[in-house]
Amino acid sequence: MKLKFLGIAAAFMISSASVAADKATETVVLITIDGLRWQELFTGVDRAFFDQKDYIAYKKTHGDFKKKYWRKTGDERRRVMMPFFWDTVGKEGQLYGNRAKGSIGNITNQFHFSYPGYSEILTGFADDARITSNDKIPNPNRTILEWLNGKPAHKGKVAAFGSWDVFPYIVNESRSGVPVNAGFEAYDESVSPRVKELNKLQEQIPSPWDTVRLDAFTMGFAREAMAKEKLDLVYIAMGETDDFAHDGHYDLYVDAAHRTDQMISDLWVWFQSDKRYSGKTTMIITTDHGRGSESLEAWKSHGRFKYRKEDGAEAISSYKGDTEIWMAVIGPDTPAVGEVSGGPVVTLSQIAATTARFLGYDYKGDHAGKKAGAPIKEMMK
Repeated sequence: MKLKFLGIAAAFMISSASVAADKATETVVLITIDGLRWQELFTGVDRAFFDQKDYIAYKKTHGDFKKKYWRKTGDERRRVMMPFFWDTVGKEGQLYGNRAKGSIGNITNQFHFSYPGYSEILTGFADDARITSNDKIPNPNRTILEWLNGKPAHKGKVAAFGSWDVFPYIVNESRSGVPVNAGFEAYDESVSPRVKELNKLQEQIPSPWDTVRLDAFTMGFAREAMAKEKLDLVYIAMGETDDFAHDGHYDLYVDAAHRTDQMISDLWVWFQSDKRYSGKTTMIITTDHGRGSESLEAWKSHGRFKYRKEDGAEAISSYKGDTEIWMAVIGPDTPAVGEVSGGPVVTLSQIAATTARFLGYDYKGDHAGKKAGAPIKEMMK
């Protein structure tokens, strides 16, 4: 019996080793683009929001904007708006969330705004009892970043960079030990001379908002950190799209998405030229929530809210479309399917476990009564 048991154990270890050997991914880069609708990603600029009669500054540049982004078909419009997504991810990776083709992506939290969405992405579940606002409250739940950083093999190889100044709380930087550079925080200038330049520029170039910096600094600091040493898990959270949308500037929202696409493209090209990352890096890209879709006024907004009806009764409403999200993935372990039609319903709660699985781990979460969403197996060979 003992010999038989040892034989089974040996067979299991050989099998496990072969699975590990088949996996090429050593680094996962998780990127979020705040509040970018699936409609723009899959069909380009939306004609319903193309002419903003109440936005005077937009009238002055509308001709240039139309020339740059308007094309006759949705396929042409999406490609000119986000060429990396369609020329590279669309050919070498996978894209989920085009509801017009039966591919469905949803959030599972009940609030439909940023902190609950990001917490769902990073922990693998919605905590509707405790994550109920965008306030700067340390996340009581452990994220996949903290979970991986707790493993000796990955200690000090996990980092996060965000444009919004709430991310140190979402990741719970003080408890997790995961370094988070976010908001208008300067980055460690010992990393590279380029960081010193970025810090100086961040002081000199004003942001339109008091809690969100420009995305170029977020991506710039992340790039420098990855260039200094090989990291195993990096989270990059871009924010301009959501804030320009809340301001009602559809053209600036689209421009921000276009710039983000270019920055991600530059990052991916750089990965292919660096021996530490080339052929060993998977990128997962998604958003934290959708937006209203019924009118220009609704498009600016998202979120579930309480209100009182005429009879005084309390009711709950939300913006149609703000639970609808999308996902994209590209890397050496992902089949080149391109745009998914039909397929599984995917949720933000599956991102954490999917990230872990690419790195060779099973992540289920360790929170009482809360289980992380399952990995999206279709994303992997």
